[in-house]
Amino acid sequence: MTMAGTMLPKLAVAFGLAIMPIAASADPLPSWKDAASKAAIIAFVESVTDENSDTFVPEKDRIAVFDNDGTLWAEQPLYFQGLYALDVLREKAAADPSILSSDVLKAANAGDVKGVLAAGVEGLVEVVNISHGKITPEDFKAKSHQWVTTATHPTSGRTYAEMTYQPMLELLSYLRDEDFTTWIVSGGGIDFIRSFSDEAYGIPSWQVVGTEGKTTYGVAADGTPTITKNGGVTFVDDKEGKPVGIMRHIGQRPIFAAGNSDGDFAMLEWTTAGDGPRFGMLVHHDDAAREFAYDREGHIGVLIKGLDEGPKRGWTIVSMKDDWKQVFPD
Repeated sequence: MTMAGTMLPKLAVAFGLAIMPIAASADPLPSWKDAASKAAIIAFVESVTDENSDTFVPEKDRIAVFDNDGTLWAEQPLYFQGLYALDVLREKAAADPSILSSDVLKAANAGDVKGVLAAGVEGLVEVVNISHGKITPEDFKAKSHQWVTTATHPTSGRTYAEMTYQPMLELLSYLRDEDFTTWIVSGGGIDFIRSFSDEAYGIPSWQVVGTEGKTTYGVAADGTPTITKNGGVTFVDDKEGKPVGIMRHIGQRPIFAAGNSDGDFAMLEWTTAGDGPRFGMLVHHDDAAREFAYDREGHIGVLIKGLDEGPKRGWTIVSMKDDWKQVFPD
């Protein structure tokens, strides 16, 4: 059995998932249909790992970056971190109603997502200040991990941990088997993703790039050094922020980038503009029967520029409907 075949079941046990084991075969992507997208991925990987090829890339430069929401797991009807934030806010408001000091916080407590989104970034920051603030990163990690593995998605009935994409789990393992380093580069909160990235994807917390909030260091009265999350936002790792985040955390241009929306366009554009072999990939949500169907219209995950320009730039557009045998782990 390949290394990919042993890793995914171990991750499944650790994260409480039932991921389909990979049979002992030469196929590194068994949940992908034998179509153009799969062939393009394998051809690229083989080209950069062949030491006798002019396109060979040393292991230290085999860096692959992946968006999270909508690329590695689902993102509808709302980014899962947003749903987590609403749940935490309601929990805190039940204990102390006085925290609902604004219309946007009252809307959030009532589950009025449209009302929260209508308030724009400032409204979202208010919710984050309550739901993500005054807590240590360790406690936040434990709380968000518990939510991800026990709370259930409103339409699928699966836990959020079970909303990862089986074909993408296989792709991550395949790349690592070929000595790529895999990173998450997401608009989601860095601490939220770090709470499950290792168990869900085999990506350790230090290989996560995400939106960052305010943190402070202090020493408690008993002499204990403490870092505290204080809410707010200090860096947004989305759109043009993604290449910036990559340089801040990784320090060099990747050779492989995967996303699903126009929020990932700059990351793919920057990655594929480098010298040598490059691979850009967009997951197209076109499978309403097994997941969701959306692209040009919607409140999140909008894909317009990527659909129009991606093929011209040589990027691979992956159709959930036509390229994947299955979407979620069994």
